[in-house]
Amino acid sequence: MADFVKVNVSNSHNDAVAFEVKLAKDLTIDALKSKLEILTGGSAGTMKVEVFKGDKCLGSLDNNDAQLGYYVNCDGLRLHVIDTFASFCFDAPVEKFELSKDQYDQRSDSVRNYLKQNRLGKYNEEEMQQIEEKKRQQAEELQRQAELCVLDKRCEVTVQGNPRRRGTIKYNGPLEGKNGIFIGIQYDEPLGKNNGSVNGKVYFVCPPNYGGFVSPLSVTVGDFPPEDFNLDEEL
Repeated sequence: MADFVKVNVSNSHNDAVAFEVKLAKDLTIDALKSKLEILTGGSAGTMKVEVFKGDKCLGSLDNNDAQLGYYVNCDGLRLHVIDTFASFCFDAPVEKFELSKDQYDQRSDSVRNYLKQNRLGKYNEEEMQQIEEKKRQQAEELQRQAELCVLDKRCEVTVQGNPRRRGTIKYNGPLEGKNGIFIGIQYDEPLGKNNGSVNGKVYFVCPPNYGGFVSPLSVTVGDFPPEDFNLDEEL
């Protein structure tokens, strides 16, 4: 089992900004907050740290003596730092403090300098190359799988959190407003989400709840005859 995890870090000052860091699983939450203080500008003594998977909050890192691995045991999660000082209000106007790009580059206590010194995120050339290579391989695999999804072929669909479903391929291509390639399936049973239409646009036609669109990676093409369901069978 790996001794480190790669996580993204965001903060309540700017939810849109996140960067990737590599952290030891045996790092205590107290020590983690000290690192996050440097990275985010928050206060280790008052900050609250939450762990997210996508947009879903999995919980708060509220035990300072616990190790990071207790809360985060896989790559790709996000640590969100909530700085309690951010909610304070002041009536008196405060002069805005700004640094030029050159002044910021010369500071030794900046987030950028910390990332450079520790070869983290985009400053880790080897890691960035590995990420790009992984993206390229994923794109090639997606394209290969999409080419196998020929119209009117039988298939089985496997999506995490859903039962395996059999059906017939009815569409292969992009969906309006979404990125990537999608495979349109007419399922043998009403286990889908639509009738072949998405947001009013028709991609294929099938009865309501018999249609669905999934990633090519979720589709296995093969000899999958419709399963027989005997409704008269005594249970």
